[in-house]
Amino acid sequence: MLILYVRTGCPFCGRVLKTGESLGIEFQKRNIADPGIEDELVARGGRCRVPYLIDEEESVEMYESQRIIDHLHRRFKEPSLG
Repeated sequence: MLILYVRTGCPFCGRVLKTGESLGIEFQKRNIADPGIEDELVARGGRCRVPYLIDEEESVEMYESQRIIDHLHRRFKEPSLG
């Protein structure tokens, strides 16, 4: 399962979501604007920063949109466009 912490209107989150869409990936999205989600993110990752990806199958968790995009391209076999 791919879990993606996002914030509505965040351009960096938008980049990751657009990449996921182009690769045919579905994320379980968790918006930090929803009650309790920001606290959940801080408890999990240590800071309130989005996007934040949890890739349970690969046992990977990460911040930074470009790192997330690169990870998705590697995992789903598409070359990164940078």
